[in-house]
Amino acid sequence: MASASAPAEAPELRKEPGARWRAFRSAPVTRHVGRWLGVLPFGVYVALGLAIPTIALGIKAFSNYNSTGYTLANVQTAATGIYRTGYLTDLKLSLAAAILPGIFGLLIAYAIFTAKRASILRQVAITASGVFANFGGVPLAFLFIATLGPTGILTIWLNDVSKHLNPYNHGFTLFTANGVFLAYCYFQIPLMVLVILPALEGLRPAWREAASNLGARSWQYWRFVGIPVLTPAMLGCMLLLFGSSFSAYATAEALTTGTIPLTPVQIGTLLNGNVLANPNVGNALSLGIVVVIAVVMIIYSYLQRRAARWLR
Repeated sequence: MASASAPAEAPELRKEPGARWRAFRSAPVTRHVGRWLGVLPFGVYVALGLAIPTIALGIKAFSNYNSTGYTLANVQTAATGIYRTGYLTDLKLSLAAAILPGIFGLLIAYAIFTAKRASILRQVAITASGVFANFGGVPLAFLFIATLGPTGILTIWLNDVSKHLNPYNHGFTLFTANGVFLAYCYFQIPLMVLVILPALEGLRPAWREAASNLGARSWQYWRFVGIPVLTPAMLGCMLLLFGSSFSAYATAEALTTGTIPLTPVQIGTLLNGNVLANPNVGNALSLGIVVVIAVVMIIYSYLQRRAARWLR
C-alpha cells in the first residue's frame, strides 16, 4: 500500500524528457500561426521604427562621409572636444531633471494616493498630470519665454514689485542649462506622478495593518516596509525621467539655440544640411544616445522585475 505522503504520479509530459517539445511540434500548424499572427503587427512596428533605423545609424556612424569604407574617426570625434562636453552637460542636466522632479513627483503622488478615490481634487490632479506630462517641445519653450523670459509676464511683475525679486538681477537667465532644467521640470514632475502612482497603489493595506498590530509607528512602517518595497519602482521611474530628458531635443533647441553644448542639439546642428559639417559624426553621437538609452532600459527592466515581486 502506498504511503499517504507519497507524491501523486506526475503527468506524462513531466516524466518523459523532451515530451513538451514533441507536443509543441506535433501541434497543428494553424495553432502556431495563430499565436504569432497577433504579434506580427507589433514586430513590424518594432522593425520599421526601431531595429532598421538603429542598424542604419550604426552603419553610418562607422562610415566615411566623402569616400567608401569604414572608419573609427566619427566615433573618436564624437567622444572628444566639444562633443564630449555636450555628453557631460547632457548627463548632468538629465540627472538633475530625474532626481529632483522624481522626489517632488513622488511627494505629489503620495498626496494623491492618500486622498479619497472619489475626491474631485484627486481626479483633477491625475488628469492635469496626464496633460502636463505630454506638453513639451517648442510650445513649452515659448510658454517659458513668455513667462520667465527677460520680458516675460512673471519677470516684469517681479521687477515691478521689487528689483531684488527679479531673477535676472541675480545672474539667472532662461537661456542656459538652468533654464532648460526648469522647463524640463514642467513635464518631468507630472510624468513621475503618473508612473509612480500605480506603485503606491500596489502597497497593500494589510501590510500597514500588520505593522500597526505589531506596534510599529508610521515612520517605522515606511522605514522597514514601504520604502524598501517602493525603492525598485522609484529608481525605475527616475530612470525613465533620465532617459526622457537625455534625449529631449525641441525644448532645449528652442531655449538655447546652441549657446550651451547639449548632445541632442549638436546632433540637430550636424544633420540640418550644413555643408561644412560631417553628418556621420551626428550619427555617431546618436549611436551614443542609443547605447545610453539601451543601458537605461535594461536596468529599468531589472528594477521592474524586482518591484513586481511585491507590487502585484
